[in-house]
This record gives sequence, structure tokens and C-alpha cells, in this order.
Amino acid sequence: MNSSMEPKDLSSALLTSDTSCPGPSGPGREQPECHRPRGSGGRPLGQGRRKDWTFSLLAASLVGAFGSSFLYGYNLSVVNAPTRYIKAFYNESWQRRHGHPIDPDTLTLLWSVTVSIFAIGGLVGTLMVKMIGKILGRKHTLLVNNGFAISAALLMACSFQAGAFEMLIVGRFVMGVDGGIALSVLPMYLKEISPKEIRGSLGQVTAIFICVGVFTGQLLGLPELLGKESTWPYLFGVIVVPAFVQLVSLPFLPESPHYLLFEKQNEAGAVKAFQKFLGKADVSQVMEEILAENRVQRNIRLVPVLELLRAPFVRCQVITVVVIMACYQLCGLNAIWFYTNSIFGKAGIAPGSIPYVTLSTGGVETLAAVFSGLVIERLGRRPLLIGGFVLMTIFFGILTITLTLQDRAPWVPYLSIVCILAIIASFCSGPGGIPFILTGEFFQQSQRPAAFIIAGTVNWLSNFALGLLFPFIQKSLDTYCFLVFAAVCIAGAVYLYFVLPETKNRTHAEISQAFAKRNKVYPPEKKADSATTDETVNGKPEPDSSSTLDSYIKNRVV
Repeated sequence: MNSSMEPKDLSSALLTSDTSCPGPSGPGREQPECHRPRGSGGRPLGQGRRKDWTFSLLAASLVGAFGSSFLYGYNLSVVNAPTRYIKAFYNESWQRRHGHPIDPDTLTLLWSVTVSIFAIGGLVGTLMVKMIGKILGRKHTLLVNNGFAISAALLMACSFQAGAFEMLIVGRFVMGVDGGIALSVLPMYLKEISPKEIRGSLGQVTAIFICVGVFTGQLLGLPELLGKESTWPYLFGVIVVPAFVQLVSLPFLPESPHYLLFEKQNEAGAVKAFQKFLGKADVSQVMEEILAENRVQRNIRLVPVLELLRAPFVRCQVITVVVIMACYQLCGLNAIWFYTNSIFGKAGIAPGSIPYVTLSTGGVETLAAVFSGLVIERLGRRPLLIGGFVLMTIFFGILTITLTLQDRAPWVPYLSIVCILAIIASFCSGPGGIPFILTGEFFQQSQRPAAFIIAGTVNWLSNFALGLLFPFIQKSLDTYCFLVFAAVCIAGAVYLYFVLPETKNRTHAEISQAFAKRNKVYPPEKKADSATTDETVNGKPEPDSSSTLDSYIKNRVV
């Protein structure tokens, strides 16, 4: 492919004439229908593509998510059902070594560490992503990551037989490393292989499989399955299965074409990858679009984290990602996942019924995540994200009232359960998956690894803080503890209402334009776009402009 194809020739091949159409829209705004690129049938390019899910795209998303975000969700919920058996195991191990039972406060501390060290491992994994990803790429990083999952599964499953509770704690840490790498690399991989028309739906696969993982952990934790005293170690051994499936399946799928082109300068490999993912031989238009971006970033190295934090033209994007990821963890959903049994116990549910009521939470969040994936390209990211946080605020307030008044009437505890299910549905319909999508959409290729490190760091530190502190918050505030989460949700919703633009079907250049007014600085590539526009107005277009194809089409239509 000739990367220096002149825009004039390219536009003639892509566009059809329509003299009755009004002028093109301004930068950063939606183009009129008649100004969008059209195919040979006269239909705007992109129409109908939402249904054009090729086998390779489906396989990459399903296999990638099953061995990555599924395991993250599974490990959020798997420690819930066998809690009493694990604590008994800790007590027996302690008594065998020291000759006396473990102190209750020490047991509480060990249990809190067991739950929260998963997040510390996630932070370590996130910080490893840039170094590993630069060398191995997206696909091979996911493959290597399975080594962490298999090692963690063996440590945790064998801890009971070995009589060493330290193996369970170390296994949780190693599993956190796997989750940290997976939740940074998988969204990047899915974002870079998907056409922008289905980018949101494909990105929601990450959230859907997190919910499926949570549900599976709850299901296998039932007493009729593996949630018994004699079989609880096998709950952790199950982790080997998704890791093995990804390990034997993902090698048959291509690497990210963006990674091949931008970081490996392998244009032929990128063409083959796009042909496989898009299911067609002619990928010249897609390649020309990203080659235009490549010309802008040709001499740009991967941006370090500190440099990205200091860059004025992405300051608002960075702040927004930090706010979104902090709210994602601190909104209270992980508290419900980690401590569902105790919450339902306080709601008055009989101990024998708690595992089955808990199972309903996993089913509801899975259905809500699937719903979000189906409507995200129609409704957009902004309404789902803000609306989810607002609904969570309302239901957290109602939950506080019902828990406070649960002894007043026999039906009040059941209203508490309805509130919990509504909170979970509100979270998974928007805030549960969209933060990962937005992190990939806000930043260009050279900035994306650093952006995911920042997002992952905030995510895992918030996760750790919540897992460690929530038992003490619950003990101090009792039924009013959920008002803390309501405050977090409403604060996040207000911030996003005033700052977050809609990113649906927008290119990176258009998203940067939307943020430019708040940053009060135009990014370098935007200046190039502006220069091209001025030259076009003056009748002197440069044949080899460094602006993106989208900006060119906006300002010059045949």
C-alpha cells in the first residue's frame, strides 16, 4: 500500500457527489448525512456495519474476555461463599503452629488482607503493562498473562492440602497481577481491532464477562456444587480452565493492527490483521485512515506516565479518567460483591437462603451488562454512564432507609433486596463497562499505554482501599454506610454532566476537539488539522497533508 496516496485521489474513490447538501459541519460536530463517506451503493459508510460482526472479531472478544475479564469477575465473588471455611482453615493452621487459637482481631486482619491483596496485585500488574506490552504486543501479553492465572490457581487450590494459609494469600496476590494486566491490555486490544461503528458494543464485552465471572463464582459456590468444606479449594482450581482455553485459542487470532503499524512499523502485517478482523480483502480505506494518523505520530515515542500527566492538551481527559475510575470502584459495588452474605444477613434473610439470593445479584448484573452492550451504540456513552450513577444514588438512599427500618414490617427486608438488585443493574448498565471504553477513546496510540496505567492505578488503589476499609465503615456507620457511596455516585454524575462529551462514533481527533475548549490548548495534531482547513479555504490544499482523513473529508467534499 502506498502510504503517500494523495487525498484528492482518495476522496474521489470514497465519496459521491451531492450538490444539494448543505455545507459541512464545523470541527468536532456531527457531519450531515450527505457529507459522510459513501460506498458504491450510495449508502453512507458505516451503516449496517453494526451487524457486521465477523467470526474473528467475535472470537477475539470472547476468547480474550473469557481468559481475562471473566477471571477478574470470578475472583471478586469466589471468596464470598467459602468465607467461614477459609476462616476455619486459618484458625486450624494457626493453632497447629502456635498451639492456641487465633485471636479474633488477627483473624479479621488476615481475612481483610486475603480480600484486599487481590487489588495490590492488580496495581502491580497494571504497572507492568507498559513494559511487557511494548515488547510482546497486545495478544502475546494476554497469552503470557495466563501463566500468572495458572500459577495462582495451583497455589490457592493446594493451600488447604499443604496446611499453609500463606499460599492462599500469595495466590490471591498473583491472581491480582493477572487481573491488573488483563484489565489494561484487553480493552486496548478490543478497541484497536474494532471498527468505530461497533467500538462501544465490542468494548462492553469486557464488562459482560466480568459479570458472567461474578455469577459463575456465586453459582459454583453453592453448597450443592463446590461451596462445601471438603471442596472449597476446587473453587480456586477452576481458574485453570479459562486460562487454558485462552492459551490454546488466542494464538490463532491476529495481533492488534494498530500495534503492528504504529509500534512495529509492520504495514503488511497490519493489512493482514485488518483483512482477518473485518472479513474483507479491501481494507484500503481503513488503512488510509490510520496511516494518516501514523503520519502525524511517525516520530512520536510512547508517552511516559509523568509526561502524560503534565501534558496540557490532555489534562481534562486525564482528570476525567481518574474521576471515572475512582467512582467505578468507590461507588460501592465491590462492597456488595465482597460482603453480600453479611449484607443480606443484616437484611433479615435466613442463612440457608443467602447463597441463592446472592446468586440473583450475579444474574441481574449479567443481564444489565448485556442490555448495555445492545443499546450503547444507540444511546451513547454519556447517558448510560451519568444515568447509571444517578440511579445508584437514588437506590442507595432508599436502601439506607429500608435497612434502618427493617424491623418495622416483615416485607421491608425484601425491599432491601430489591434495592440491592436495582443498584447492581444501574451499575452494570453503564458505569460497569464504559470507563474502560472511554480510556481507550480519549487518547491516541502513543498515549494509550500510559493512560491505561493511570486508569489502572486509580482503579486498583480504590479497590484495595474499599476492600480493606469497608468492614470498618460498616461497623462504624451501620445502616448509614451506603450514604458514603451515594455521595460518591452523585459527585461523579455531576462532574461528568458538565465535563464529559459524547464519544459515540467519533474519531480521536473529534474527541480531542470536544475537550480542547476545557483544556484551553489544542493538541499538536489539531493544529495540523486547522492549518489544512485554512489552506483549503484559500484554495491551496497540500497534497500530502499530515491531518487525519476524517478532518480532510469534513472540509473537502467532492
